Amino acid sequence: MRSMVEGAGRRDGGAYMSAVVEFPAKPEARDYLACFARDTAEPGWLAARRQQSMTRFAELGFPSRRSENWRYLDLQPLQQKPLLPARSAARSDDAALRERASESAVAGVAARLVLVDGRFAPALSDIPALSGVWFGSMAQAMRERGELAQAAVEDAAGEAAHPFAALNTAFFSDGYVLDIAAGVRLDRPIEILHLGSGASEASFHTRSLISLGDGALATLVETYAGQGRYWRNDVVAVRLGAGAELSRAALIEEAAEAVHLGQLDVALAAKSCFDGFALLLGGRRARHEASVRIAGDAARCRLDGAYLVAGSDEANIVTFVDHQKPGGETRELIKGVVADRGHGAFQGKITVREQAQKTDARQTSRNLMLGRRAIIDTKPELEIYADDVKCAHGATVGELDETSLFYLRSRGIPDDEARRILIEGFLREAVEEVEDPAVRDYLLRRLAARLARLEA
Repeated sequence: MRSMVEGAGRRDGGAYMSAVVEFPAKPEARDYLACFARDTAEPGWLAARRQQSMTRFAELGFPSRRSENWRYLDLQPLQQKPLLPARSAARSDDAALRERASESAVAGVAARLVLVDGRFAPALSDIPALSGVWFGSMAQAMRERGELAQAAVEDAAGEAAHPFAALNTAFFSDGYVLDIAAGVRLDRPIEILHLGSGASEASFHTRSLISLGDGALATLVETYAGQGRYWRNDVVAVRLGAGAELSRAALIEEAAEAVHLGQLDVALAAKSCFDGFALLLGGRRARHEASVRIAGDAARCRLDGAYLVAGSDEANIVTFVDHQKPGGETRELIKGVVADRGHGAFQGKITVREQAQKTDARQTSRNLMLGRRAIIDTKPELEIYADDVKCAHGATVGELDETSLFYLRSRGIPDDEARRILIEGFLREAVEEVEDPAVRDYLLRRLAARLARLEA
């Protein structure tokens, strides 16, 4: 198929250069092809990568339920009614955004960066100078720290097989970069807030990079929220040097009609440690995907998560940990609660390669179904090629314990409150794995607020 790609205007109001490309394109990719064109202000390396990625997305199209990695998420509505990338920042209600940003504030953070509709919002952000730290928007990094921006784009893992990572590369306009020098240890969290203004129906493609030098330490908390109908397609690359430690918590609390697709790509050097946590509380369809490569000896990884799904919403947590070196350790705890006609799913795979002897990996999925129409799918997997390892996995799906409910009712606690107490206690186990007290308290507050709405 030969396709002419025309552009009406650049993201900042300038001009695009039209491009001619020849490749077989899936029908669902045509609308995205039609709004893709080269931005003449961008460097040549980025233009080339965008073109390659657009070509790849056109070849792959949208994944279907026949694909094992996507079998538990229905993307047909998004495919049938596309949400195309916003060409420029839409007018929004600043007062409403300030109120939402205030709601999502984490106490005592070292710095805060806010993105509205996928673009940096300096008026809502607070980024003081931090010794040994470069922290700013991806758009700023492309102007001032080209090597970091290039690393975020060219080091994208899995793009050949992941259509939405390819689409992200083709269309991302902003995101953030956090680069911490070797030996720098931050004692307060960094906060990133992604807001959808509701000013227009569109897709927001953000590309970010977190890079920690040898022995560095940091804590991040990211919140995704908004209003209206939109599609957030977020890609974050994490690169940890030898002995570096990063804790990252993500709260997905998107609008009722929103689609959230988040991809986290982590590479660990020797003796580094990554603690990742995801709490999925909102969005019509939400998918959190984390891929971790144990690329150095004795590196440690913790991937925990929880989801609470109601109505007819869908939530997926997908993890893949690849142990490539010896002495690595992985711990995973995923907890899910589904009510009404909701659908929750966990797919987790741990691969231990032949050379990754002395690996210690454990994976646990525990779930509660609240109602006969609720659906939960859980699929933990181990793929082991080494012979000197300790690996285990398990999964459970059940209902609220009637004995515990009876006990609470017998103490005079109303039925709705008793249910809420048990559900919160069930999910709280995963949230309490977050070490930073300010981040943990913030997540527990948002969980309590969501439970209050569920039982109302």
